[in-house]
Amino acid sequence: MTTPYGTSRAEPFWKPDPASAADSRIADFGRWLSRHRAVDASYDHTDYATLHDWSVTDLEGFWGAVWEYFEIEAATPYERVLAEETMPGARWFTGATLNYAHHALRHLPADAPAIVALDETGSGYEVTGDGLRTQVASVAATLRDLGVGRGDRVVGYLPNTPHAIVAFLAAASLGAVWSVCGQDYAPRAAADRFAQLEPTVLIAADGYLFNGTTHDRREAALDLARALPTLKATVLINRVGLPWPSGAYPSLVMPWEDAATRAEQLHCTPVPFDHPLWVVFSSGTTGLPKGIVHGHGGVLLEHLKTLGLQSDLGPGDRLLWYTTTHWMMWNLVVSTLLTGATTCTYDGSPAPFARPDVLWELAARHRVTVFGTSPQYLLGMAKFGIDPSVHDLSSIRAVGCTGSALPASAYPWVRDHVGTHVQLASTSGGTDIVGGFAGSAGTTPVWAGELSAPNLGVALAAYDSDGNPVVDQVGELVVTRPMPSMPLYFWNDPDGSRYHDAYFSTYPGVWRHGDWITLTSHGSVIVHGRSDSTLNRNGVRLGSADIHDVVERLPEITEALVIGAEEPDGGYWMPLFVVLADGAVLDDALTGRIRDAIRTGASPRHVPDEIIAVPAIPHTRTGKKLEVPVKRLLQGAPADQVVNPGAVDDPDLIDHYARLGAERRARRNPA
Repeated sequence: MTTPYGTSRAEPFWKPDPASAADSRIADFGRWLSRHRAVDASYDHTDYATLHDWSVTDLEGFWGAVWEYFEIEAATPYERVLAEETMPGARWFTGATLNYAHHALRHLPADAPAIVALDETGSGYEVTGDGLRTQVASVAATLRDLGVGRGDRVVGYLPNTPHAIVAFLAAASLGAVWSVCGQDYAPRAAADRFAQLEPTVLIAADGYLFNGTTHDRREAALDLARALPTLKATVLINRVGLPWPSGAYPSLVMPWEDAATRAEQLHCTPVPFDHPLWVVFSSGTTGLPKGIVHGHGGVLLEHLKTLGLQSDLGPGDRLLWYTTTHWMMWNLVVSTLLTGATTCTYDGSPAPFARPDVLWELAARHRVTVFGTSPQYLLGMAKFGIDPSVHDLSSIRAVGCTGSALPASAYPWVRDHVGTHVQLASTSGGTDIVGGFAGSAGTTPVWAGELSAPNLGVALAAYDSDGNPVVDQVGELVVTRPMPSMPLYFWNDPDGSRYHDAYFSTYPGVWRHGDWITLTSHGSVIVHGRSDSTLNRNGVRLGSADIHDVVERLPEITEALVIGAEEPDGGYWMPLFVVLADGAVLDDALTGRIRDAIRTGASPRHVPDEIIAVPAIPHTRTGKKLEVPVKRLLQGAPADQVVNPGAVDDPDLIDHYARLGAERRARRNPA
């Protein structure tokens, strides 16, 4: 069977070992259903598709089973699983009161590591279950003394270290609302997020490590505190050993050591199922970032399902997933604790110049079972000849990958350089639901270039231009029934109009996410890229990810970006921007090879009008290519109306692409 974007093979690239599949938590869940629910015994590990079909047909039955299987502890019981099935506005587990932090801390062994703290130097330390509970109790008591209560906001300007996890759990235990961003954000960009929340307490570190350099963020933290007039206190962490200036802060100042070393008992405040847990922010590329609010109960159930059932994490496992604190994967990394597994934090570059394979080295040393990363990381490892197999990676059973579409070329590389036993579990989801729409499980096969299946509880569909569900055709990614982790609301959106317009304006009552996907007839999912940046040449829709995949395999190219820009005279310009590897030159020979590779690897329609060498490709802070903003810059839109510089990894690139667009228009319309 051939899709419009290439061949989808019916024969899987990888199949799970039958014994391992039968021993997985999702298989145990299937057997539990047979014993405890009026569910046909065939809903077991041998038939993921049937289990998934039940999970989206009987929403109350499925999510009620997740609640019971994972033994959710509620201070007051729920009245009904799904009291109102509407989107937006579904009402889940009405009447229940609980607390996320209680569940994150309840199953951690007293003397075994709950967190392993790592950094790019290769050093690290462990925080035991009892140690984590003790620190959380201390910081919670400190926050309470500083005036933090239920519904108040606590924000963190922090690298990915255990301090961020402790601070979050302490805030959550009080029923306070948490938000965090990394310290590579400028103070103004951080304030664009945090000032909306009117926080009570800021927790900030003195700096972070990246690529062999210690980045001093003391002045940045001070500037951020000044930009948050509602602060009652700022808690200061000595992460990299730089002395804090005295007397400079506009609010009460407290050292982390004082906040985290008190002898206190932990008391988690029960809150309603839909009480706000955290605010995660959109990239904010076109104005102020949107504050997306998720609830205690929805996150608890979604993450137990995602990590416990889909990722097969439990006691004895260790997860190391490279992330920063402002990417939603940090939230999932924290939720590893819900399963009783150990989570690893990592501060630094994923591939520092001095030790580009340090993550694999650490995974081997600490016997990591699930290793998580991004497509660009795996492709970079392959392109630059780094071989992880020099380390003992026998403990790794799965490599998770998310952030963008993972090309088929990465699958043989992981098999050959990480292990034939390893499942490469590509996933697709988003900050919006702080979870996944599609991915893998311990019982699902893998097709190269494809996601194994929709996740349990996700009523995933691909809609054609008329709003009809299609199979083996490219369509809009939609979700037709609610999920508990869909946002409660957007911050400062009292009438819900921004929330509605973000997801429900195209198909009323149906979530439109903004991605092009294909649902294949053998049950997998192919992600083609963002639908709002779709190439539309002569009425034919093309996926940018399919071009990027082909071009970025060439050794002379480190990264690529293709744009389709409608022009005022009715023309259509489809340039391909390429970042060249060291020593490479974009001459006629290389241009020809790029065009030939696209023609044979995608289709003749995918061949660009022009190939242009650029110094870099702009990304959001979470690593996503800025396709739509670059398109608008090329079309002549003012930069200040197109993109917020604070949301871009290299703001200087905004002017570069604006100049390229101006030069193009000048050539077409000489004065």
